[in-house]
Amino acid sequence: MNKLRLSSFGLRGFVGESLSPTTVMDLASAFASFVDGGKVLLGRDTRDSSPMIYQAAVAGLLSAGCEVLDYGICPTPLLQFEVQRQKAAGAVSISGGHNAQGWNAVTLVGHDGAYLDPSAGEVVLDRFHARDFLKQDWRHIGRVEPVAKGYAASYFDALASHVNVEAIRAASFSVLIDPVGGAGCPFLWEFAERLGFKLLPVNAEPTGYLAREPEPRPRSALQMASIIRHLGGSVGFVLSSDMGRMSIVTEAGEPASEEYTFALIANHVLAIRNGTLVTNVCTSRTIDDVAATHGAPVIKTRVGQVYVSAALADEQGLLGGEGSGSVMLPAFSQAYDGFLMMALILDAMAKSGEPVSALLQDLPRYAIVKRSIPCSSRVGYRGLEAIKSNADFLKHGEVNTLDGLRVDWESGWVHVRQSQTQQMLRVIAEARRREVAQEMADQAARIIQEAL
Repeated sequence: MNKLRLSSFGLRGFVGESLSPTTVMDLASAFASFVDGGKVLLGRDTRDSSPMIYQAAVAGLLSAGCEVLDYGICPTPLLQFEVQRQKAAGAVSISGGHNAQGWNAVTLVGHDGAYLDPSAGEVVLDRFHARDFLKQDWRHIGRVEPVAKGYAASYFDALASHVNVEAIRAASFSVLIDPVGGAGCPFLWEFAERLGFKLLPVNAEPTGYLAREPEPRPRSALQMASIIRHLGGSVGFVLSSDMGRMSIVTEAGEPASEEYTFALIANHVLAIRNGTLVTNVCTSRTIDDVAATHGAPVIKTRVGQVYVSAALADEQGLLGGEGSGSVMLPAFSQAYDGFLMMALILDAMAKSGEPVSALLQDLPRYAIVKRSIPCSSRVGYRGLEAIKSNADFLKHGEVNTLDGLRVDWESGWVHVRQSQTQQMLRVIAEARRREVAQEMADQAARIIQEAL
């Protein structure tokens, strides 16, 4: 089941099984050939396998003559921000993100700081499969240049311009942040100092060990939820190891669903400035309700950062995000960014004078059920086809096949799709009442499992 997953913007796999240094070297060589040996930024997270993968990527980039700016341990969104500032041809980020301990990934970033788009990614993948690499002789191979410490100052200065720092400082917040020992660890104190809050770090030592499940969700936030009241925390933030996803823990110790991260931020940003929201086809209806309250249009895309980013550019959108706990503000960068998400939520708390629990309570709430059915892409296709052809299941529903299958009824909706990051079918159901959402998810899962 731990097979290599290739996409237009990189690859991921299980280290020692599907993900090998040779595979990484080949992908880096293909990307280096695509950017014609230009300047490439390189960063990684703290996983035990990341230094090995990092060195393989360096070899591939240098072989094509790239100038490699070495950022060392660096969150993916910070690396994405730096691409345009450094006028680079692109970047390579090594991080397993929200995936479990044995996994790792190589993410390719274009010259605009966004994930490599599908058309460009296909060119890279064609070179990867054909092993058609640009190769320099010994006189023209690339070089590695370490980036001087302090580079994050420009990033945090730019971030601070999108929030009211004075109001945040005046609120004297105590903030728990759990970066799961990942790439965000070295930057937490600078972030706290820049915005002026008291930092209470949790799992903030940059080690190769992940102290909890790295995907932000209520069950991975239980540790923080159990201590936040005792520490007098104003709010808690639980992040993925690449700082691209985030969930919230309230001051009362409630671990909120990751679905509410985008909704809370959208409600705050739309109150300041109206504009188009972009999200995927399986994000909570809460987003639609928030947008309707502010009279803002919503554009739906396939699941994935690359599609949300592209739609934001096409529609000149204000804000993008997904129900995985990811938010992008294109006026700041082309990345799902945990630092940005934390800053905007603190801004909302400071300006409103309300605790985060009250801000969450103001949102329309639905019961959402998420299930995973382990299977390969080939087998998963059979499951998808079975549910698409089940007339009883689809009866009276509005069908959307933009990405997998989504069926909307007045009572709720179900979405089924093959995961692009893991070997599984994802089933998501949402309704006003949990028992309704549970029944819809169970029914979809039964149809799929019978077909498998």
